Amino acid sequence: MATEEKKKAISRLKSMYPLRAEVDKSYQKSVEAMRAGKPVAWAMVNWWEGDVILKAMDLEVVYPENFGTVCASAGIAESYLDRADADGFPTHLCGYSRNTFGYTSRMMKEFGGEIPPEAPMGGMPKPVLLLASDIICDARYKWFQALGRYMGVPVWTLEMPIPGVKELFMEGVYERCINFMVKELREFVTFLERLLGRKMDWSILDETVNTTIELNRVWHEVNELRKAKPCPMHSRDFWSAMPASFFLLGDVKDTLELYRDIYNEVKYRVDNHIGAIAEEKYRLAFSELPPWHSLGFFDRLAERGWNFVIESWAYHPPIPIDLSGVSDPLERIARLTFQSQVGYFEGAMKEREYFGYMGYPYLVYAREYKYDGAFLHPLITCRSASTHLKYVQEMLMRKVKVPSIVIEGDIVDLRLFDPADALSKAEPFEETMEHYKKVRKEEGFDW
Repeated sequence: MATEEKKKAISRLKSMYPLRAEVDKSYQKSVEAMRAGKPVAWAMVNWWEGDVILKAMDLEVVYPENFGTVCASAGIAESYLDRADADGFPTHLCGYSRNTFGYTSRMMKEFGGEIPPEAPMGGMPKPVLLLASDIICDARYKWFQALGRYMGVPVWTLEMPIPGVKELFMEGVYERCINFMVKELREFVTFLERLLGRKMDWSILDETVNTTIELNRVWHEVNELRKAKPCPMHSRDFWSAMPASFFLLGDVKDTLELYRDIYNEVKYRVDNHIGAIAEEKYRLAFSELPPWHSLGFFDRLAERGWNFVIESWAYHPPIPIDLSGVSDPLERIARLTFQSQVGYFEGAMKEREYFGYMGYPYLVYAREYKYDGAFLHPLITCRSASTHLKYVQEMLMRKVKVPSIVIEGDIVDLRLFDPADALSKAEPFEETMEHYKKVRKEEGFDW
């Protein structure tokens, strides 16, 4: 009986499961494509800058970052991490990259380019292209370059300028960034046409871009519904549903309909005051990347009344903007992608919070989602998702009197995360959240 109660600590969305199944099937589709002689690409998350182009050119795409989460969840990652260590890659390198190095080393050295038999979800087949990106992470394009140690396939790196908060609003900067990105994308299309020996169908690209924009709009509206009390959707469902948007895994038209199903279920919960957990005592934000190997940890916190109502800004769809007047599909791509990175800069500028790129969104979330605490998860192998967290902690306390709990861990390496130690800190942090609820009330905040 106790086990059953633990399983039900978080009321999962029924509509999430079909979407998750589509994501899982995308791996099998890539394997089938390879066997049928169809080209497969490995891509980094690029916030749709290159994804829609690959889709329109009819490539099957897999994402080593997402595959890292799959390996961590399946308990396979440790063997790949050890393999990367043995091949000479440093242990402090990004966990996603180390997982990929270990996987690729085994695939190429032991199986002649065939997928290792233990690979979860059918594995990642050998690609004809590695699509890198320089957005956010300092290890990204060097990571894919280093894969040339194992695979002799071309690497294309998509570049995107991201100015500082103040610099974005200097005269002409925004449009120069867009123009740069459009030029980059046009060159990428030309490269793909040469690589694949066929021309881009611009009508298919146009349709794919529009569907992607609408998909992200619906997904944004789902997350807007989570402002309700009690919150109808826990971060566990967000993390399960997110890859279909974030990586465009699966067919985008089917994905759009599945996100609409999620919207309808979450809206029903809001209208009927149904929460994602039985009793919402505390509302929390999570930043940044979760411990994919230990997501059951959140069930234990749900039993204590912790409802995670919002999470890492970079995983979320951009604040919607009207792109209906932009005729060039490449420019629509550029504006959508750029918005995902700088959409909070205007507010950050007004409040003089100049770390708007990574930190400021959590202040917006605190006011809109009215959370009681922030769970900050600095990662031993990811500087990009960690260096700003002290700033977030200080800003939330200074601006809105919201406390933070800091729990170190890792996205892939289970050995770097201690769930028991983290749970031991839950009760003291609850006392802290209770204290600051009183402080906010005394200072006139509305939560």
